[in-house]
Amino acid sequence: MSDETSSSRAADVAREHAWALTVWVAMVCWTGVLYLIVRDAYLDFRLGRFDLGNMAQSVWSTTEGRPLEITHAATGEQVLRLGAHVDPFLVLLSPVWMAWPSPLALALVQIAVTSLGALPVFWLGRRHLRSERSAGLFALAYLAYPWLATSAVGAIHPVTFAIPLFVASVWFLDTDRMGRFAVCAALAMSTGELMGLPVIGLGIWFAIARQRRRAGAAIALAGAAWTFFAVYVVVPHYAGEASTFYGFYDHVGGSPQGVVRTLLSDPTTVLGALFEMHDIVYVLWLALPLLGLFLLSPGIAAVGLPQLLANTLSDFRSMSDPRYHSVAAIVPFLVVGALWGVARLRAQRRGLAIAGVLVCSSIVALAVGPWTRALGGLPLGGRADLPESKIEALRDAVSSVPRGVPVTASNRVGAHLASRRYLYPVPIVGNARWAVIDLDDPWVTRPDSPILTQDPAKVRSFARMLEQAPGWERTYARERVLVLRRVSS
Repeated sequence: MSDETSSSRAADVAREHAWALTVWVAMVCWTGVLYLIVRDAYLDFRLGRFDLGNMAQSVWSTTEGRPLEITHAATGEQVLRLGAHVDPFLVLLSPVWMAWPSPLALALVQIAVTSLGALPVFWLGRRHLRSERSAGLFALAYLAYPWLATSAVGAIHPVTFAIPLFVASVWFLDTDRMGRFAVCAALAMSTGELMGLPVIGLGIWFAIARQRRRAGAAIALAGAAWTFFAVYVVVPHYAGEASTFYGFYDHVGGSPQGVVRTLLSDPTTVLGALFEMHDIVYVLWLALPLLGLFLLSPGIAAVGLPQLLANTLSDFRSMSDPRYHSVAAIVPFLVVGALWGVARLRAQRRGLAIAGVLVCSSIVALAVGPWTRALGGLPLGGRADLPESKIEALRDAVSSVPRGVPVTASNRVGAHLASRRYLYPVPIVGNARWAVIDLDDPWVTRPDSPILTQDPAKVRSFARMLEQAPGWERTYARERVLVLRRVSS
């Protein structure tokens, strides 16, 4: 081998290592900055019981020998989380809690794991773009994609972990490593009851695009079996009825079967729900940062279509907000589709396309993503910080509650009080021994709804009731934050 050939290969290896190192450094920085943003949000009471507190209580209960037990946020009963969402993935986070018993530990793991999706994006780029530089830049574009960061800082949602798992699943399918694909797909499905739908899509894509019909059919069957089992067996068993989230679809049938019946009997109702203006804007927001390049590789991009339909059919507006975690089963396939779309362009156009994606994603992310908070600003649509005096009052109120005692609390302080067995939501008393009530926090739940609603009158009424009750005494009052203690049965 000539010295010239050896030098050329050494240079190639150096370039490969340089871009791989660049991706790793970007992942670490991305994780670090987002964690600091989430940490500030937690300490400043912008992260409440929904959803960080619910997840923290589930994981804490698991470490106490009661896997996934929570206090139902609408009824105050002790239930298993599986009656609402089938996400046993949370059990895997219990060692994290045992090492660092804090909701912030869960938030950090979610951010770090989400960032790891940049690695299979890099590998896919290297394989299909035939360029270390292009692969590295597209991995950076993955991290710049605005809805990835908004999902990562939404502390926490198990389905967010599915984003890097699905990207890795595509990588292992692409390289025909079925065992590793099976592990990633199984973990992704364990994050939610609907995560079998993308697996069905991956099976269909694999059967058609790669002519692996038997393997594709087996993958699709596994995804269908998981979602059927989760939706029609697990949820009814633990909830005692069908999923409460069917209520999001009352206007189009109220259940999967109902939607099909409505589609057959009154298709205009379903089409009207799909093409409302906010749904169209939602799709545009998803597509814009990637310049719609996934349309050049529609097969893999279509794997996210079932979740997109579920989101746009819902009358719960947050599901068609790209900052909401329901994009988890869409984002991986749009990103991979955009990468493969770039690979279909002429070589001289690929660099421009990747640069366009990187620039456009960064601009959108700076406008609507969490990054603005790192610069001391407020992202579009973001919630402003509470006054410092209010934050101090909330901190004092939380610190006055003894560890582990049953408590009823406003949503705003719920995440800080989650490591206990009984965490009742205002206005439920249950067997609470303490109460922390923020009169400026109007969010409550109803027995017939899985989501929060604003009812400040109910909060004020609840506070008056406890203050007048003979068995309770007020121990703290500042900045419209009350702490009360039960002094008798």
